[in-house]
Amino acid sequence: MRLISSGLLHATFEFGELQVISLRDGYIDMPPTRLRDEQGRPLPEVPKAVPLVDDNLRLAVNAFYVTDGTRSLLIDTGASDNWHDPTMGLIYDALDEAGVDRAQITDVAITHNHEDHVSGLIMPGGAEAFAKLERVWIGAGDTSVFTGRLDPIRDRVVPVSERVAINDWATAVPTPGHTPGHTVFDIGSGAGHLLVWGDTVHVPTLQFDQPNVAWEYDSDQSRARAQRAALLEQLTRPDHFVAGAHLDSPGIARVTPSGDGYALEYLAPPIG
Repeated sequence: MRLISSGLLHATFEFGELQVISLRDGYIDMPPTRLRDEQGRPLPEVPKAVPLVDDNLRLAVNAFYVTDGTRSLLIDTGASDNWHDPTMGLIYDALDEAGVDRAQITDVAITHNHEDHVSGLIMPGGAEAFAKLERVWIGAGDTSVFTGRLDPIRDRVVPVSERVAINDWATAVPTPGHTPGHTVFDIGSGAGHLLVWGDTVHVPTLQFDQPNVAWEYDSDQSRARAQRAALLEQLTRPDHFVAGAHLDSPGIARVTPSGDGYALEYLAPPIG
């Protein structure tokens, strides 16, 4: 995995025969009380290693575009204007900056149904963001999100209920816990595996060192912990990399064991 270009809103990596482009949708601020202990209670104290901005956690919001030069897959779509926050909804600008023609995107994969991941299918003003969209891959447990604003997309939804190949290099892997349909996308190339893992981790400065710390919005905190533990262990294998929606942008890294937890090594310096 090698960084080949970057800008304010994107970073492009060479990954074997593939290109992986990290796209910055923006950031959101959340109170530290979202972090939960193993009994589901807010943490009594946030470790000093966790940076706060005006007493809030600042979470980057990333999406990822993968292409082999012929086929492509956009994983997550950001918030559009559905978050009502001016710090979000930058994915269209990020695609432009990266030189990606969104009018040519036919396949989108959604890690889960929360607003900052799925809302960008519809642009501010109500038009579809991807004119040639043919398929939206999403966990079967999360398909109920395609109502109201997202109803025009419903006929192109492909529910994922088991491990399934999207194409020769992308596989959808159900990992329910954060939401009932939370899904990780395993991108394979001659250079290894990249796991695009959605909301497996929200606060990287804490949850790698202490992976048992959960998130208030995990629909099943116990199951989310178990999924995180399994994925972290998988990521310690040689030639495995992670791309995280809420890892510091551009959000692509290696994972190694460290003490009772794990350490994160970013492959590019933070942007934004």
